[in-house]
Amino acid sequence: MRSLKLPDDLREELKRPLGELYRGDGLECIEAMAQKLRRATKVLAVGDITAYYLLEGGIEPDLIIVDHRTKRKPAPDHVRDGISQPSYRTLEVDNPPATLSNELIEMIRVALLGDERLKIVVNGEEDLATLPVILHAPLGSAVVYGQPGEGSVLVSVTIEKKDYIKELMDRMIAEE
Repeated sequence: MRSLKLPDDLREELKRPLGELYRGDGLECIEAMAQKLRRATKVLAVGDITAYYLLEGGIEPDLIIVDHRTKRKPAPDHVRDGISQPSYRTLEVDNPPATLSNELIEMIRVALLGDERLKIVVNGEEDLATLPVILHAPLGSAVVYGQPGEGSVLVSVTIEKKDYIKELMDRMIAEE
């Protein structure tokens, strides 16, 4: 598989929440969605702030994907420290902005086949990682990511959601 580049015509569509938006800050959002998270097959977190608040709220995601940045700036030290969990094996991958590298997609796919808690640290940008996480997650999983300036989004993984994500990814520009 090749890397996928985000075309301009998909940017606006991807700014809309892919699931249920929980408005608020940090722990407020996590507490509001906690019951659904506890029932999920797997809990998967994309983003430093999201992962930090899930862990602070007592919920250990099965997979964490971070880039040590938030809103284009370095993540605060307390966030980096908070997501440095010894119970997670850490992997690193390069992924340029507005891109899904083949390596990132494959790392996510393989990670979601196993039961080991993993943290993937992206050198570049992790924003689009939500798409392959949803695509490859087991049905019944919960994918959580941040919606800048609004709160957190909880995506319940269903066949319909996977079909929608596949269609979005098929609309991206494949590059060698």
